[in-house]
Amino acid sequence: MNVRRLIPTAAVASSVVLGLTALTACSSSSGGGKNSDGKLAVVASFYPMQYLAEQIGGDHVAVTNLTKPGQEPHDLELSGMQTARMQSADVALYLKGLQPAVDDAIQQSGIGTKVDAASLTHLEKHGTEVGGHAEAHDHGHGGEGGQDPHIWLDPVKYAEVAEGVGKAFEKADPDHAAAYKKNTATLVKKLDGLNKRFEDGLKNTRSKVFITTHAAFGYLAERYGLTEEAISGLDPESEPSSARVKDLQNMAKADGVTTVFYETLVSPRTAQTLAGDAGLKTAVLDPIEGITGTSKGDDYIQVMDANLTALRTALGAK
Repeated sequence: MNVRRLIPTAAVASSVVLGLTALTACSSSSGGGKNSDGKLAVVASFYPMQYLAEQIGGDHVAVTNLTKPGQEPHDLELSGMQTARMQSADVALYLKGLQPAVDDAIQQSGIGTKVDAASLTHLEKHGTEVGGHAEAHDHGHGGEGGQDPHIWLDPVKYAEVAEGVGKAFEKADPDHAAAYKKNTATLVKKLDGLNKRFEDGLKNTRSKVFITTHAAFGYLAERYGLTEEAISGLDPESEPSSARVKDLQNMAKADGVTTVFYETLVSPRTAQTLAGDAGLKTAVLDPIEGITGTSKGDDYIQVMDANLTALRTALGAK
């Protein structure tokens, strides 16, 4: 099942405190075990979780990413080897509702510390239109809505998750708690800097509207006063209606949209068709679900900065 159709999940905790209460309940009383190298064994469900684990854990963790580079994470099916590796982990770091197979495996595992990133910040429901400008449209926020898991594309929300992960690592491995605390502070400072660059870079633009293949950038749009118009809502595999395509063509002309963005791990065909019919350009806006050789950067921060550059160009930053 493609989770971009967003299967319902349990109610999300409204604060980091509530999320950490859940972590305490499923943390091992011994403070967690170690792998053969004496490091905390961490299983991360996909790249944004891997990045957090590596940045916060540093030299004290051994991180395994269940999603291979270039693999679309939402429909991941675990192999027997991956399941076995998960069973031997000390910590599982995942985003509940994004990868159903991972959710099920973690739920059934005996892992001492299970860290659900979705419980460490607030999730919202998003549709094909997200952001302030959507309010001005007669058709409102569009269809195909659901709870949006793409929290890592908002540096502020991602920082909230980082702080929760840091506390979880401290509890799982108290011997290195000081290092985890320091590394968390360093990462949050990086994310604060990224947030400031986005705020400054998108403050004064000719247009505030951008088109994407699916609604992955709703949190980013809301954070920086933009409007995301998605062709296919939260599910990139769904086919947009002819009415939606016509609406986007009219909106693009009215709002001075120049570019249709597509993703690195999803076919650009729909975006290219819409752009061709409307006389628009195409460009990549990376949801950073994985880093590959074609990514415009070697890590989360670099690719987010590339996304900022792409948005500034498309929106006519002054």
